[in-house]
Amino acid sequence: MNGPEASARSGVAPFLAMDVMREATALERDGKTSRRIIHLEVGQPSTPAPHLVRDAAAHALVHERLGYTDALGLPKLRARIARHYGDRHNVDVAPERVVVTSGSSGGFVLAFLACFNPGARVAISEPGYPAYRNILTALGLVPVGIPVGPDTRWSLTPELIDAAERVHGTIAGVLVASPANPTGTMLTPEALAALSRSCADKSRWFISDEIYHGISFGMDEATALSSSTDAIVANSFSKYYSMTGWRLGWLVVPDRLVRPLERLAQNLFISPPAIAQEAAVAAFDATDELNTNVALYSVNRDLLLDALPDAGISHFAPADGAFYLYTDVSDLLAKDSNMTSVEFCQRMLHEAGVAATPGLDFDPVRGHQTVRFSFAGATADMAEAAARLKTWLR
Repeated sequence: MNGPEASARSGVAPFLAMDVMREATALERDGKTSRRIIHLEVGQPSTPAPHLVRDAAAHALVHERLGYTDALGLPKLRARIARHYGDRHNVDVAPERVVVTSGSSGGFVLAFLACFNPGARVAISEPGYPAYRNILTALGLVPVGIPVGPDTRWSLTPELIDAAERVHGTIAGVLVASPANPTGTMLTPEALAALSRSCADKSRWFISDEIYHGISFGMDEATALSSSTDAIVANSFSKYYSMTGWRLGWLVVPDRLVRPLERLAQNLFISPPAIAQEAAVAAFDATDELNTNVALYSVNRDLLLDALPDAGISHFAPADGAFYLYTDVSDLLAKDSNMTSVEFCQRMLHEAGVAATPGLDFDPVRGHQTVRFSFAGATADMAEAAARLKTWLR
């Protein structure tokens, strides 16, 4: 029986990293093969939430009601997040400017709806996190992908944004990430401040995705809040805090956006998950355990940077932070002129048992020549993946 069709706005591109994870998981569950898949496709810590967080969650299950919270989040969590900016960045943030969200993904939906009218253009980098582009599209906004590369350390600049505006028309907002996904590259404090000032001068919204803050390798992190009270900052408990499945994030926004965001949150989400909020208050006191995780990522990063060239994979974007290596595999693809990064990753999964994400997820124009590897897993898995790839590619 024929029925109504899905809406046009649902026709966004798939999130290829999740598609690869689904296929890799299906292979692991296939009774015809006992081969273990090494997962380098999804940016998910292999470590659990900190002990303090799990203890707080257990306490909340017994002693708290766990009903709806304020749409903007538990007051005690908003206050603790605000204090974090003073402790880590020496920036004074009022708790009233903090909006707790259902993951950073929920935060982006709220921020985009609050800031932009339908049809507005928002500048993002290519390569960049695919959900930016797809959420914007689903909401009736226009993502303006700006190609970046080694000449700007894989980052947007005010000049690139202005040039894109001359081609595409008025740009209402700019979204950057530092450390970035998929490259891991970070903006210097000066570069971040320059972007913020440029947006202020041009009356553009400036959104800074700082979800990978806490995970860096020898380079200082900067928050956009250090240079602007008008910036919108997004963060999450998923990455540094190792709480992906708890689905909790936050925004820091200018005062004039608080009530609009509250109205949207009330209607779209009612409130973020109560148990995750109760537990997340303790996350800020788990620094020792969390920094041990970061030390593990550093070991994994060094291992892959040393071992992958032996397999023929040697062109990397600067991996300053996060837990990704973004690599150009065009030399390998040239051996088969018809192969793309999607096909390369398919073969890698089925023939070598290593799951990775094709670059087309992050760059719809140039990503057919690139692959992203996540090193958020166990060190033994990194070593095994490198050994398998060396055997497979040689």
